[in-house]
Amino acid sequence: MTAFETILLDVDSRGVARLTLNRPEARNAMSQQMISELRAAGRQLAADERVRAVVLTGSGEHFCSGGDLKGMQQQATRDRAARIADATELAETLAELNRLPRPVIGRINGPAFGGGVGLISICDIAIGVSTAKFCLTEVRLGLIPATISPYVVARLGAKNARRVMLNATDIDAAAAARLGLLDEVVAQADLDASVEREIQAVLRCAPGAVADCKRLIEFVSSHAEAENITYTASGLADRWETAEIAEGIAAFLGKRAPNWHVVK
Repeated sequence: MTAFETILLDVDSRGVARLTLNRPEARNAMSQQMISELRAAGRQLAADERVRAVVLTGSGEHFCSGGDLKGMQQQATRDRAARIADATELAETLAELNRLPRPVIGRINGPAFGGGVGLISICDIAIGVSTAKFCLTEVRLGLIPATISPYVVARLGAKNARRVMLNATDIDAAAAARLGLLDEVVAQADLDASVEREIQAVLRCAPGAVADCKRLIEFVSSHAEAENITYTASGLADRWETAEIAEGIAAFLGKRAPNWHVVK
């Protein structure tokens, strides 16, 4: 594994990767270096066929406090081209993490603000502690949550996005679940067990089918009916030609676990 300075990345023997934002002294704020390292880690995970699932979390008591304030101060002195370049890198990093061909499970261990909410929004499943607070704070600073908005709006829906973006309202974990940001809210002591249940569910599933299913969701949610008919019919036909479907049927008929089922 590549050595990083602002994140931690490791993969266990089951193929479960743990990607940790590791700037606890700065409440895991997203510096430009962290953004670059997240992008590199995402590409590394996408290319590693051992990886079956990714757990995204933060070090210390916070998940992610959003953009790094020192970086924001530096932006004030930069020209427009440099600002666009930095924003584009974040946008592309989020896009690549969102397309990661593995389930991303958010282990939301504490508060998340601004870009941290964007990171939660690219998770396929997000489990948060009951004490966490959340806020899209950008408009308080005279900014907008621009690069994270496609993922926040997709996760919350336009109605709920308006509710939390336009007035930078603070929300607790229960409200985050009602709005769709979190899928489950648990006590701190139960966080790891809840994440492990999701991991175990993923490890029962065929990895190639999971990757194709993730692409399927992205496609059908953004294309018209006629295109979806063609895509889905072709995609199903492709699946019937894989070794996974043959193994899955053989395992079912043989009353055994398929070869991709990893037991803890």
